[in-house]
Formats: sequence, C-alpha cells, structure tokens
Amino acid sequence: MDARFTPEQDEIRRALRELLHKRCGPEELRAAAGTPAGHDPALWTALAQQLGLPGLALPERHGGVGCSVTELALACEETGRALAPSPLLATAVLAAPLLLALGTDAQRAALLPRIASGTLTAALAVPGPALVTALALTGHDPHGEWAGGGRAGGVQARRADGGWRLYGQVEQVLDGHSARLLVVAAHTGGFARSRVPLFLVRGEAAGLTRVRQTALDATRPQARLQLRDTPAELLGGEDTDALTALARLGDTAAACLAAEAVGAAGRVLERTVEYVGQREQFGRPVGSFQAVKHRLADVYVQVQAARSAAYYAAWAVAQGERVGGLALAQALQALRSAAAEGIQLHGGIGFTWEHEAHLYFKRAAGDELLFGPVHRLRAHAADVAHVFEEAGR
Repeated sequence: MDARFTPEQDEIRRALRELLHKRCGPEELRAAAGTPAGHDPALWTALAQQLGLPGLALPERHGGVGCSVTELALACEETGRALAPSPLLATAVLAAPLLLALGTDAQRAALLPRIASGTLTAALAVPGPALVTALALTGHDPHGEWAGGGRAGGVQARRADGGWRLYGQVEQVLDGHSARLLVVAAHTGGFARSRVPLFLVRGEAAGLTRVRQTALDATRPQARLQLRDTPAELLGGEDTDALTALARLGDTAAACLAAEAVGAAGRVLERTVEYVGQREQFGRPVGSFQAVKHRLADVYVQVQAARSAAYYAAWAVAQGERVGGLALAQALQALRSAAAEGIQLHGGIGFTWEHEAHLYFKRAAGDELLFGPVHRLRAHAADVAHVFEEAGR
C-alpha cells in the first residue's frame, strides 16, 4: 500500500477546502441548517458543477468522475471539517452505490447522470434506527429482520395494477424531507416468504408524507416518511439481492463516515489549540500549562490514529477487506474526545450558542446515536474476525 496521496487527490482536498471556507463559514452554516431544506442549494450546485462531488465515485459512463472510495472519503473529510450541511452523505455515499449495484440498465441511465450532475438528490430509507444493522456494521442479519420481520412495523409492499404499492412509516431518514428520490427497503411476500428488496419512490409520489424531524445535530437533517398506498418501482429485477448489496455498502459508508468524523475532530482540535494559545490566565496563555498540553496531546494522538484508520479503510474497500466498522468506531471516539475537550478548554464561551464548539459536540453525539455506539461497532468487528474464538483456543 502506497500511503501517499496523488496530486489529483491533493487537489480535490485543496479545492474543496477553499470553496467551503468561502461559502460555508459559521454564519452560513447556521443559516443553511435553519432552512426548510436543511442545506444551501446554491452551495450544493457549486459542489456539483465546480467539483463534481456527487459523481466523484460514479463511473464516467454514467456521468461521474470515475474516482475511487478514497477520493469520496477525502471529500467527506473536508465537508466534516466545515460541518457543511449537504446531501452528499445521503446521495453519493448511501443511495448512489445501491443504484449502481442493483439498478437495471434503464434505471442507471435515467438516474445516475442526474445524480452526478447534482440535479437529483436521493436518500436511503430503512425502518427505525436500523441503518447500521442493514449495513452490517453492528450485526449480521441475512433475513432482513431489521426491516420489521414481515410483521407490523417497517414498510410493506404489494403488487397492484402491474406495479408496486408501499405502506408504512420510516423514521430517521437522512435528508429524507428534501431528497427527490427515495430508496426504500420494504417487505414483500408476507411473513412466510418474506423478502426485503429496495424500491424507488419519487419525492412527489402520491400518498407520501415527509416531515423534517427536530434532530440533536441540526447540520445532519432527518425526516419521518409515511407511505400510504404510494406507487413505487422495484430497484433492479425480481431476483436482486438487496440485503447483500446493503451489507457490501457498509464498508464504503463506514469509511466515508470515519473520514467525515476525522475532519470534524481535526477542526475542533485546531480551534481549541488556537484558543488556548490566546486565552490568558494568571498572566500566561492557558495553553502553556502542562495539564492542558497533556490533554490536547492525547486528543491529537487519537485524531491522527483515527485519520490513518479512515484512510486505510477507504483504500481497503477496493481490496475487499472489511475494516470500515473499526475505522468508524475509532473516528467516532476521536470526535467525541476532541469535541468534549473543546467544550471544556473553551471555558464559559464553549457553552454558548454563539460559539460553534457546541455544533461539533452535537455532531459527535448525533453520529454515535445514528451510526454507533462505538462498543457495538467494535464488538461486531471482533465477531467477524473471530477474535474471541481465537483467544479461547
């Protein structure tokens, strides 16, 4: 493995950091998060048209840039630094790979170029807080019981008029209130022969109600979806294995999420180091005290280790090595530590709404609720690697 970045990868990071610095400062971030969409459409258009971000990891034949997961993870690291609210995670990391892996030729031709151009945003909808289970990051469920087990709850699908109709409710859908295309996991076939394929639902479909939820992290908007006799299109064919595709997506998503968390952790650490170097106590900078140095050094080591793990996880996706869950666990813990120390070492100002330290703290807490907790990510990774079985022999 060559750990050096290519000139093209360095350019992606540089260009994206410059654009976000100009267009997504603290004031712009708060304003965008407070809009009904939860993000700035003008910024999303700039990210798509100037940098090709939505199609970064899509093949060129579908209008994408043709890069790997590594480039997408580097982009996520930069958006994480700025806490930039955008449909990047929901569209490019979660939904687009499923459309590419499972879609028919006609579906790919109709949808992927529009996603790559930024004119179509998408969201993945799985029932309840089951996203990490569906992605096989905190457990393996080959029968899709996370989707409701064919009983009450989740989303049910039935054939009607030569197509499909969906019924049910889905909570905690990232960018589900604004996405123009929804990729919905739903049960078919009843309890005895239950399957969990994925369906495409247009954002303006009849019978679809979308309500933005009040989330702990305002920069990570979520929605509740209600489907009542909603027309849907099956993603792929009748024999498409959606559960396997979701499990394979898990490592890609985890690598990108880990990079995003590392970007946020690195930024809040930078801001904290800058502050303690300026803030004086007893006639000297707070950062000159040994105890403060030790605390920040510990956070620095965590962030650097998490960054290395995230980069490796992104590279390992192409090698078929499943290490994304471990990298995500390490990154979430680093972000939590960096955000907590940032709040503490900023003192009284760190607790105010005016300072952005609390935004990073909420991102840390919100991400662990959505994609963790850390101990479950690590426990599942240990089970997959048979760590405890080997230790017991």
